[in-house]
Amino acid sequence: MEWLTNIFPGAQIGTLTAFFGYLVLMVIIGALFCKQSKTLDDYLLGGRGMGSWVTALSAQASDMSGWLLMGLPGAIYLGGMADAWVAIGLAIGTFLNWVFVAPRLRIFTAKHNSLTLSSFFAERFKDPSGLLRAISSLIILLFFTIYAASGMVAAGKLFNTMLGINYQIAVLIGAAVVLLYTLLGGYLAVCWTDLVQGTLMFITIIIVPVIAMDGAGGVDNVIASCSAKGLHLFPGEGSTLTWMAIISCAVWGLGYFGQPHILSRFMSIKDVKLLPRTTSIAMTWVLISLAGAVAIGLTAMPIYKGLPANEAENIFMYLIRDLFNPWIGGILLAAIMAAIMSTIDSQLLVTTSALTEDFYRRVIRRNATVTESVWISRSFVVMISIIATLIALFPNDTIFNIVKFAWGGFGAAFGPVVIMALYSKRTTWQSALAGMIVGTVVMITWYLLGLNKYMYEILPGFVANIIVIIVLDFCIKQKNEVIIKEFDEARQELKDARKKVEVPAEKVEAEAK
Repeated sequence: MEWLTNIFPGAQIGTLTAFFGYLVLMVIIGALFCKQSKTLDDYLLGGRGMGSWVTALSAQASDMSGWLLMGLPGAIYLGGMADAWVAIGLAIGTFLNWVFVAPRLRIFTAKHNSLTLSSFFAERFKDPSGLLRAISSLIILLFFTIYAASGMVAAGKLFNTMLGINYQIAVLIGAAVVLLYTLLGGYLAVCWTDLVQGTLMFITIIIVPVIAMDGAGGVDNVIASCSAKGLHLFPGEGSTLTWMAIISCAVWGLGYFGQPHILSRFMSIKDVKLLPRTTSIAMTWVLISLAGAVAIGLTAMPIYKGLPANEAENIFMYLIRDLFNPWIGGILLAAIMAAIMSTIDSQLLVTTSALTEDFYRRVIRRNATVTESVWISRSFVVMISIIATLIALFPNDTIFNIVKFAWGGFGAAFGPVVIMALYSKRTTWQSALAGMIVGTVVMITWYLLGLNKYMYEILPGFVANIIVIIVLDFCIKQKNEVIIKEFDEARQELKDARKKVEVPAEKVEAEAK
């Protein structure tokens, strides 16, 4: 096994064995589900047959990404508790998304037989122009390519820091593994690998801060070491924190309503009656994981004093390297790769879903066969992976900021449209389209003008979007009786599903399996 350490001079045999053993396991899972993805519905949404645990952990693992274990701890390390409001905002947004969006989205998308968010918009609003489908697909392509690139950057930093290999080579290795098992199994492979990865992430984010706290000399020493960087959660005496800064961090939660890779999990669950249990599982995972990420940033302050800003996002890896033996360290490092891959695979699949279902089958070949569509989707996976990897090879920003931009783009473009699609039968396709465009333009313009140093760009984009929709709904009346009828039917179906509480969740879960 010495040849491995010659290739990877920065790591020990135990670390390499445990780490690469995990990567092989993920590829095997992808291969196991290869034959089960026979139809486009299977490949894109798993046949809408996912159970509670898979749905919950897949949604949250694909949500948090390497940002949870690298970006957020790094931001806390540099800025103190002010950035903890990002975690608080995300926790609130997660809860609201599961409670108010998930049930309705599952019912509405099934009723319209929509496999993607873009097709849902087009079918829900009966857009005769095709612009809703086309523009939303382009937005997905733009922001998910950037989002996936952030994951490739995280993978590159992981391999570069812990294995001592060249950053560009590290990016290529991470991209190859994600691409392989996503190509093999589609949505089923993504969800089941996310279940494994979400579990590993959860265990790791509990263990590392506990051990790190001891290595930092205890709670009192952590508090003393961190006081200079600010441990205040609210403005007041001795605090430089402002209410504007708090709002700017907390509004991250608005992004949840427009994230296609999370919303697709809601669309794929077996039955609406599973959602209360699924929500409980997801919220437990989120609350503990976000608290653990904040704790990692705080405990690293007294252990690694004075790290430069460009190394702050590496503190989780440094803690694993310095506090754990190589075998355990390899497993814990795999959790970082798990966080990275669980998001990238979802982003690749959602992006290619939009390109296949909403572009190829609507514009190029309307009569494409199922087999052809699955293979075209896999071709798009390769194409997007190559573009994201090329961007990641020469990064010019932190993981945190890259994710922040892409997250804000989806929240501003899609969030209000999703809410209005599920809660307003008055909204027309013209209103939805105008709101989507204005929200995206305002968000990007706010960012390019540098105004994001005062307020996160998601908020002005989100507000502009929803204002445009509401104003146009008063100007353009909904006259399509089919839309009104379908909306009322979907709402009644949801009410009926909620009334059937006598059906045990265990029975529904068994049927899902």
